[in-house]
Amino acid sequence: MRKLKLITAFVCTILFGSNLYGVDWSDFRGPKGNPVHDGELPLNWNTKNNENVAWKSALPGRGVSSPIVVGDLVVVTASSGSKQQKLYVLGFDLDSGKQRWKRSFWATGRTYTHPTSSNAAPTPISDGEYIYAFYSSNDLVCLDLTGNLMWYRGLAHDYPKAGNDVGMASSPAIAGDVLVVQIENQGDSFASGIDRRTGTELWRVPRDPRANWSSPVAYQDAQGDYTVLLQSPSGLNAVEAKTGNEKWTKDLSCGNISSPLKIGNSIYFGAGGTTKLALNPTDTTPEVVWSANRLTANAASPIVDGDDLYILSGSIIKCADATTGELRWQVRLKGRFWATPILSNGHLYFFNQEGLVQIVKTGERGELVTEFEVGDPVLGTPAASGDALIFRSDNTLWKISQ
Repeated sequence: MRKLKLITAFVCTILFGSNLYGVDWSDFRGPKGNPVHDGELPLNWNTKNNENVAWKSALPGRGVSSPIVVGDLVVVTASSGSKQQKLYVLGFDLDSGKQRWKRSFWATGRTYTHPTSSNAAPTPISDGEYIYAFYSSNDLVCLDLTGNLMWYRGLAHDYPKAGNDVGMASSPAIAGDVLVVQIENQGDSFASGIDRRTGTELWRVPRDPRANWSSPVAYQDAQGDYTVLLQSPSGLNAVEAKTGNEKWTKDLSCGNISSPLKIGNSIYFGAGGTTKLALNPTDTTPEVVWSANRLTANAASPIVDGDDLYILSGSIIKCADATTGELRWQVRLKGRFWATPILSNGHLYFFNQEGLVQIVKTGERGELVTEFEVGDPVLGTPAASGDALIFRSDNTLWKISQ
Protein backbone atom coordinates (compact mmCIF):
# COMPACT_ATOMS: atom_id res chain seq x y z
CA MET A 1 0.00 0.00 0.00
CA ARG A 2 2.84 2.41 0.86
CA LYS A 3 4.46 1.72 -2.52
CA LEU A 4 1.15 2.48 -4.25
CA LYS A 5 0.87 5.80 -2.37
CA LEU A 6 4.40 6.77 -3.41
CA ILE A 7 3.69 5.92 -7.05
CA THR A 8 0.44 7.92 -6.92
CA ALA A 9 2.25 10.91 -5.46
CA PHE A 10 4.94 10.66 -8.14
CA VAL A 11 2.35 10.51 -10.94
CA CYS A 12 0.48 13.51 -9.50
CA THR A 13 3.75 15.45 -9.42
CA ILE A 14 4.42 14.63 -13.08
CA LEU A 15 0.88 15.41 -14.23
CA PHE A 16 0.14 18.47 -12.15
CA GLY A 17 3.58 19.85 -11.33
CA SER A 18 5.50 20.04 -8.08
CA ASN A 19 3.92 23.28 -6.85
CA LEU A 20 2.13 22.40 -3.62
CA TYR A 21 1.37 26.01 -2.80
CA GLY A 22 -1.56 26.68 -5.09
CA VAL A 23 -1.58 28.88 -8.16
CA ASP A 24 1.53 31.03 -8.46
CA TRP A 25 1.09 34.74 -7.81
CA SER A 26 3.78 35.43 -10.35
CA ASP A 27 3.00 38.94 -11.61
CA PHE A 28 1.41 42.26 -10.77
CA ARG A 29 -2.16 41.73 -9.40
CA GLY A 30 -1.78 37.95 -9.46
CA PRO A 31 -3.09 35.35 -11.93
CA LYS A 32 -4.53 37.00 -15.07
CA GLY A 33 -4.19 40.42 -13.47
CA ASN A 34 -7.30 39.87 -11.34
CA PRO A 35 -6.42 39.69 -7.62
CA VAL A 36 -9.09 37.18 -6.59
CA HIS A 37 -7.73 34.39 -4.38
CA ASP A 38 -9.36 31.06 -3.50
CA GLY A 39 -7.64 30.60 -0.13
CA GLU A 40 -8.93 31.62 3.28
CA LEU A 41 -6.74 34.47 4.47
CA PRO A 42 -6.63 35.65 8.11
CA LEU A 43 -9.12 38.40 8.97
CA ASN A 44 -6.84 39.93 11.59
CA TRP A 45 -3.22 39.99 12.66
CA ASN A 46 -1.00 41.98 15.02
CA THR A 47 2.49 42.97 13.95
CA LYS A 48 3.47 43.99 17.50
CA ASN A 49 2.86 40.64 19.22
CA ASN A 50 3.23 38.57 15.99
CA GLU A 51 -0.33 37.23 16.12
CA ASN A 52 -0.90 35.42 12.80
CA VAL A 53 2.50 36.65 11.59
CA ALA A 54 4.22 33.58 10.14
CA TRP A 55 7.43 35.51 9.53
CA LYS A 56 8.85 38.89 8.65
CA SER A 57 12.13 39.58 6.86
CA ALA A 58 14.05 42.84 6.66
CA LEU A 59 14.70 44.34 3.24
CA PRO A 60 17.92 46.15 2.28
CA GLY A 61 16.12 49.12 0.73
CA ARG A 62 12.75 50.69 0.00
CA GLY A 63 10.28 49.73 -2.66
CA VAL A 64 6.64 50.13 -3.61
CA SER A 65 6.61 47.10 -5.92
CA SER A 66 4.56 44.04 -5.05
CA PRO A 67 6.06 40.68 -4.02
CA ILE A 68 5.44 37.72 -6.32
CA VAL A 69 5.27 34.00 -5.48
CA VAL A 70 6.69 31.27 -7.72
CA GLY A 71 6.26 27.82 -6.15
CA ASP A 72 7.95 28.07 -2.74
CA LEU A 73 9.91 31.20 -3.66
CA VAL A 74 8.90 34.77 -2.81
CA VAL A 75 10.60 37.42 -4.93
CA VAL A 76 10.73 41.13 -4.17
CA THR A 77 12.72 44.13 -5.40
CA ALA A 78 14.19 47.10 -3.53
CA SER A 79 16.47 50.09 -4.07
CA SER A 80 18.83 51.98 -1.79
CA GLY A 81 21.51 54.67 -1.75
CA SER A 82 21.35 58.45 -1.62
CA LYS A 83 20.09 58.49 -5.21
CA GLN A 84 18.40 55.04 -5.18
CA GLN A 85 21.11 53.90 -7.55
CA LYS A 86 21.59 50.45 -6.01
CA LEU A 87 19.03 47.88 -7.19
CA TYR A 88 18.14 44.61 -5.47
CA VAL A 89 16.31 41.42 -6.36
CA LEU A 90 15.76 39.11 -3.39
CA GLY A 91 14.47 35.55 -3.11
CA PHE A 92 12.91 34.25 0.15
CA ASP A 93 11.70 30.83 1.21
CA LEU A 94 7.90 30.90 1.37
CA ASP A 95 7.69 28.57 4.39
CA SER A 96 10.42 29.99 6.61
CA GLY A 97 11.03 33.52 5.34
CA LYS A 98 14.75 32.76 5.13
CA GLN A 99 16.57 34.71 2.46
CA ARG A 100 17.80 32.27 -0.19
CA TRP A 101 19.67 34.78 -2.31
CA LYS A 102 20.21 38.48 -2.93
CA ARG A 103 21.46 40.10 -6.12
CA SER A 104 22.41 43.76 -6.48
CA PHE A 105 23.07 45.96 -9.51
CA TRP A 106 23.84 49.59 -10.30
CA ALA A 107 21.19 51.61 -12.08
CA THR A 108 22.08 52.97 -15.51
CA GLY A 109 19.15 55.37 -15.92
CA ARG A 110 17.46 58.18 -14.07
CA THR A 111 16.82 57.21 -10.45
CA TYR A 112 14.97 60.26 -9.09
CA THR A 113 11.42 59.60 -7.83
CA HIS A 114 8.81 61.27 -5.66
CA PRO A 115 9.57 60.69 -1.94
CA THR A 116 6.55 58.40 -1.60
CA SER A 117 7.77 56.19 -4.44
CA SER A 118 11.01 54.32 -5.13
CA ASN A 119 13.23 53.16 -7.96
CA ALA A 120 11.85 49.70 -7.12
CA ALA A 121 8.30 50.67 -8.15
CA PRO A 122 7.44 48.22 -10.98
CA THR A 123 6.49 44.71 -9.84
CA PRO A 124 8.67 41.83 -11.08
CA ILE A 125 7.20 38.98 -13.10
CA SER A 126 8.07 35.31 -13.66
CA ASP A 127 7.29 32.73 -16.32
CA GLY A 128 8.17 29.89 -13.91
CA GLU A 129 11.65 29.60 -15.42
CA TYR A 130 13.05 33.11 -15.11
CA ILE A 131 12.41 36.24 -13.05
CA TYR A 132 12.23 39.63 -14.77
CA ALA A 133 12.78 42.65 -12.53
CA PHE A 134 12.14 46.15 -13.87
CA TYR A 135 12.90 49.49 -12.21
CA SER A 136 11.94 53.17 -12.48
CA SER A 137 15.43 53.77 -13.92
CA ASN A 138 14.35 51.54 -16.84
CA ASP A 139 16.85 48.86 -15.95
CA LEU A 140 15.63 45.36 -16.80
CA VAL A 141 17.14 42.27 -15.15
CA CYS A 142 16.59 38.60 -15.98
CA LEU A 143 17.52 35.97 -13.36
CA ASP A 144 16.83 32.27 -13.00
CA LEU A 145 14.99 31.00 -9.92
CA THR A 146 18.24 30.56 -7.99
CA GLY A 147 19.31 34.14 -8.64
CA ASN A 148 21.79 33.60 -11.46
CA LEU A 149 22.00 36.49 -13.92
CA MET A 150 20.78 35.56 -17.41
CA TRP A 151 20.89 39.01 -19.02
CA TYR A 152 20.68 42.71 -18.20
CA ARG A 153 19.37 45.64 -20.24
CA GLY A 154 19.80 49.32 -19.45
CA LEU A 155 16.93 50.63 -21.57
CA ALA A 156 17.65 54.21 -20.58
CA HIS A 157 21.18 53.75 -21.94
CA ASP A 158 19.59 53.12 -25.34
CA TYR A 159 17.02 55.91 -24.85
CA PRO A 160 18.53 58.48 -22.45
CA LYS A 161 15.53 60.82 -22.43
CA ALA A 162 13.25 58.14 -21.00
CA GLY A 163 12.36 59.39 -17.57
CA ASN A 164 9.66 60.98 -15.44
CA ASP A 165 9.81 63.79 -12.91
CA VAL A 166 8.19 61.66 -10.19
CA GLY A 167 9.43 58.22 -11.28
CA MET A 168 8.20 55.37 -13.44
CA ALA A 169 6.03 52.50 -12.18
CA SER A 170 4.72 50.42 -15.10
CA SER A 171 5.22 46.67 -14.51
CA PRO A 172 6.24 44.34 -17.37
CA ALA A 173 4.00 41.67 -18.92
CA ILE A 174 4.81 38.30 -20.48
CA ALA A 175 3.18 37.39 -23.80
CA GLY A 176 4.47 33.95 -24.78
CA ASP A 177 8.18 34.37 -25.56
CA VAL A 178 7.95 38.15 -25.50
CA LEU A 179 8.46 40.40 -22.48
CA VAL A 180 6.64 43.72 -22.91
CA VAL A 181 7.59 46.97 -21.19
CA GLN A 182 5.64 50.22 -21.37
CA ILE A 183 7.88 53.27 -20.91
CA GLU A 184 5.77 56.39 -21.28
CA ASN A 185 6.91 59.82 -20.15
CA GLN A 186 7.56 63.35 -21.34
CA GLY A 187 10.79 62.29 -23.08
CA ASP A 188 11.61 59.12 -25.02
CA SER A 189 8.21 57.44 -24.80
CA PHE A 190 7.79 53.94 -26.21
CA ALA A 191 6.66 50.35 -25.68
CA SER A 192 9.02 47.51 -26.43
CA GLY A 193 8.85 43.75 -26.97
CA ILE A 194 11.93 41.89 -25.75
CA ASP A 195 12.91 38.26 -26.28
CA ARG A 196 12.49 36.85 -22.78
CA ARG A 197 15.36 34.37 -23.17
CA THR A 198 18.03 36.58 -24.73
CA GLY A 199 17.07 40.16 -23.85
CA THR A 200 17.12 41.13 -27.53
CA GLU A 201 14.69 43.85 -28.54
CA LEU A 202 12.18 42.44 -31.06
CA TRP A 203 10.20 45.63 -31.64
CA ARG A 204 9.76 49.16 -30.40
CA VAL A 205 6.77 51.41 -31.05
CA PRO A 206 6.64 55.12 -30.18
CA ARG A 207 4.06 56.27 -27.67
CA ASP A 208 2.62 59.65 -26.70
CA PRO A 209 5.20 61.70 -24.76
CA ARG A 210 3.02 62.05 -21.68
CA ALA A 211 3.41 60.74 -18.14
CA ASN A 212 1.81 57.34 -17.71
CA TRP A 213 2.16 54.64 -15.05
CA SER A 214 -0.33 52.06 -16.36
CA SER A 215 0.99 48.51 -16.91
CA PRO A 216 0.59 46.44 -20.09
CA VAL A 217 -1.75 43.43 -20.06
CA ALA A 218 -1.22 40.35 -22.27
CA TYR A 219 -3.76 37.74 -23.29
CA GLN A 220 -3.96 34.78 -25.68
CA ASP A 221 -6.65 34.42 -28.34
CA ALA A 222 -8.37 31.25 -29.58
CA GLN A 223 -5.64 30.74 -32.20
CA GLY A 224 -2.91 30.82 -29.58
CA ASP A 225 -1.56 34.25 -30.56
CA TYR A 226 -0.82 36.87 -27.93
CA THR A 227 -2.18 40.40 -27.82
CA VAL A 228 -0.96 43.19 -25.53
CA LEU A 229 -3.16 45.99 -24.20
CA LEU A 230 -1.47 49.35 -23.74
CA GLN A 231 -3.48 51.95 -21.83
CA SER A 232 -2.42 55.62 -21.84
CA PRO A 233 -4.12 59.03 -21.47
CA SER A 234 -4.81 59.06 -25.23
CA GLY A 235 -6.61 55.70 -25.36
CA LEU A 236 -6.45 51.93 -25.22
CA ASN A 237 -4.37 50.16 -27.87
CA ALA A 238 -4.11 46.46 -28.72
CA VAL A 239 -0.89 45.34 -30.43
CA GLU A 240 0.48 42.01 -31.64
CA ALA A 241 2.93 40.65 -29.08
CA LYS A 242 5.33 39.28 -31.70
CA THR A 243 5.57 42.41 -33.85
CA GLY A 244 4.13 45.39 -31.97
CA ASN A 245 1.80 46.01 -34.91
CA GLU A 246 -1.44 47.70 -33.95
CA LYS A 247 -4.60 45.55 -34.04
CA TRP A 248 -7.13 48.11 -32.83
CA THR A 249 -7.46 51.35 -30.89
CA LYS A 250 -10.10 52.96 -28.69
CA ASP A 251 -9.56 56.71 -28.75
CA LEU A 252 -10.84 57.50 -25.28
CA SER A 253 -9.38 59.67 -22.54
CA CYS A 254 -7.99 57.11 -20.06
CA GLY A 255 -6.49 57.18 -16.59
CA ASN A 256 -2.71 57.08 -16.35
CA ILE A 257 -2.20 55.01 -13.17
CA SER A 258 -4.67 52.11 -13.03
CA SER A 259 -4.24 49.20 -15.45
CA PRO A 260 -6.83 47.46 -17.65
CA LEU A 261 -8.37 44.11 -16.73
CA LYS A 262 -9.35 41.41 -19.21
CA ILE A 263 -11.81 38.76 -18.02
CA GLY A 264 -13.11 36.30 -20.62
CA ASN A 265 -14.17 38.37 -23.63
CA SER A 266 -14.51 41.57 -21.62
CA ILE A 267 -12.07 44.39 -20.94
CA TYR A 268 -12.55 46.85 -18.06
CA PHE A 269 -10.44 50.01 -18.04
CA GLY A 270 -10.40 53.56 -16.74
CA ALA A 271 -12.14 55.76 -19.30
CA GLY A 272 -15.24 57.87 -18.66
CA GLY A 273 -15.10 56.52 -15.13
CA THR A 274 -14.93 52.82 -16.01
CA THR A 275 -15.66 51.43 -19.47
CA LYS A 276 -16.40 47.84 -20.43
CA LEU A 277 -15.54 46.53 -23.90
CA ALA A 278 -16.68 43.29 -25.54
CA LEU A 279 -14.11 41.52 -27.73
CA ASN A 280 -15.41 40.04 -30.96
CA PRO A 281 -14.42 36.81 -32.81
CA THR A 282 -12.78 38.74 -35.67
CA ASP A 283 -10.45 40.47 -33.21
CA THR A 284 -11.27 43.88 -34.68
CA THR A 285 -12.15 46.99 -32.70
CA PRO A 286 -14.35 45.91 -29.75
CA GLU A 287 -17.67 47.52 -28.94
CA VAL A 288 -18.41 49.55 -25.82
CA VAL A 289 -20.85 47.62 -23.59
CA TRP A 290 -21.24 50.38 -21.02
CA SER A 291 -19.45 53.35 -19.50
CA ALA A 292 -20.12 54.54 -15.94
CA ASN A 293 -18.70 57.88 -14.79
CA ARG A 294 -19.58 57.06 -11.17
CA LEU A 295 -16.96 54.32 -11.22
CA THR A 296 -13.83 56.46 -11.48
CA ALA A 297 -10.69 54.75 -10.19
CA ASN A 298 -7.58 56.59 -8.98
CA ALA A 299 -4.52 54.38 -8.49
CA ALA A 300 -6.08 50.96 -7.84
CA SER A 301 -7.07 48.73 -10.75
CA PRO A 302 -10.47 47.00 -11.16
CA ILE A 303 -11.40 43.59 -9.74
CA VAL A 304 -14.10 41.30 -11.12
CA ASP A 305 -15.58 38.34 -9.26
CA GLY A 306 -18.47 36.71 -11.12
CA ASP A 307 -21.04 39.44 -11.72
CA ASP A 308 -19.43 41.82 -9.21
CA LEU A 309 -17.09 44.63 -10.25
CA TYR A 310 -15.07 46.41 -7.56
CA ILE A 311 -13.64 49.89 -8.11
CA LEU A 312 -11.69 51.84 -5.49
CA SER A 313 -12.63 55.46 -6.14
CA GLY A 314 -10.50 57.68 -3.93
CA SER A 315 -11.25 56.34 -0.45
CA ILE A 316 -14.59 54.77 -1.41
CA ILE A 317 -14.89 51.13 -2.49
CA LYS A 318 -17.74 50.67 -4.95
CA CYS A 319 -19.40 47.44 -6.01
CA ALA A 320 -21.18 47.48 -9.35
CA ASP A 321 -22.94 44.99 -11.61
CA ALA A 322 -20.25 43.86 -14.06
CA THR A 323 -22.92 43.24 -16.70
CA THR A 324 -24.55 46.68 -16.63
CA GLY A 325 -22.21 48.97 -14.65
CA GLU A 326 -25.03 49.77 -12.23
CA LEU A 327 -23.82 50.71 -8.74
CA ARG A 328 -24.84 48.22 -6.03
CA TRP A 329 -23.22 49.56 -2.87
CA GLN A 330 -20.32 51.61 -1.58
CA VAL A 331 -18.30 51.87 1.64
CA ARG A 332 -16.13 54.77 2.71
CA LEU A 333 -12.62 53.91 3.93
CA LYS A 334 -9.84 55.89 5.62
CA GLY A 335 -6.71 57.28 4.05
CA ARG A 336 -5.12 57.42 0.61
CA PHE A 337 -4.60 54.27 -1.44
CA TRP A 338 -2.02 53.26 -4.03
CA ALA A 339 -2.30 49.48 -3.70
CA THR A 340 -4.98 47.50 -5.51
CA PRO A 341 -6.94 45.45 -2.94
CA ILE A 342 -7.08 41.66 -2.95
CA LEU A 343 -10.34 39.65 -2.70
CA SER A 344 -10.41 36.38 -0.78
CA ASN A 345 -13.24 34.34 0.74
CA GLY A 346 -15.78 37.13 0.44
CA HIS A 347 -13.52 39.82 1.90
CA LEU A 348 -11.61 42.69 0.32
CA TYR A 349 -8.24 43.53 1.89
CA PHE A 350 -7.20 47.19 1.66
CA PHE A 351 -3.83 48.67 2.63
CA ASN A 352 -3.72 52.45 2.71
CA GLN A 353 -0.56 54.50 2.27
CA GLU A 354 0.01 54.86 6.02
CA GLY A 355 -0.21 51.09 6.60
CA LEU A 356 -3.78 50.90 7.91
CA VAL A 357 -5.40 47.59 6.95
CA GLN A 358 -9.16 47.72 6.37
CA ILE A 359 -11.17 44.59 5.52
CA VAL A 360 -14.58 44.84 3.89
CA LYS A 361 -17.02 41.93 3.75
CA THR A 362 -18.70 41.70 0.37
CA GLY A 363 -22.18 40.45 -0.50
CA GLU A 364 -25.47 42.25 -0.97
CA ARG A 365 -24.14 45.13 1.12
CA GLY A 366 -20.53 45.94 1.83
CA GLU A 367 -19.50 46.08 5.47
CA LEU A 368 -16.24 47.21 7.07
CA VAL A 369 -15.52 44.40 9.54
CA THR A 370 -12.09 45.29 10.94
CA GLU A 371 -9.15 47.64 10.75
CA PHE A 372 -5.67 47.64 12.27
CA GLU A 373 -2.19 49.12 11.77
CA VAL A 374 0.85 47.56 10.11
CA GLY A 375 3.12 50.23 11.58
CA ASP A 376 4.89 50.95 8.29
CA PRO A 377 3.79 52.53 4.97
CA VAL A 378 2.34 50.09 2.38
CA LEU A 379 2.00 51.13 -1.27
CA GLY A 380 2.34 47.80 -3.09
CA THR A 381 -0.47 45.36 -3.89
CA PRO A 382 -0.28 42.22 -1.68
CA ALA A 383 0.17 38.68 -2.97
CA ALA A 384 -1.36 35.41 -1.75
CA SER A 385 -0.45 31.73 -1.65
CA GLY A 386 -2.63 29.04 -0.10
CA ASP A 387 -4.00 30.49 3.13
CA ALA A 388 -1.22 33.07 3.45
CA LEU A 389 -1.07 36.76 2.59
CA ILE A 390 2.32 38.18 1.57
CA PHE A 391 2.92 41.92 1.44
CA ARG A 392 5.79 44.36 1.66
CA SER A 393 5.93 47.53 3.70
CA ASP A 394 8.65 50.16 3.47
CA ASN A 395 11.34 48.07 5.16
CA THR A 396 9.90 44.60 5.67
CA LEU A 397 8.50 41.59 3.79
CA TRP A 398 5.63 39.91 5.68
CA LYS A 399 3.85 36.58 5.57
CA ILE A 400 0.49 36.48 7.36
CA SER A 401 -1.25 33.17 8.09
CA GLN A 402 -3.21 31.46 10.84
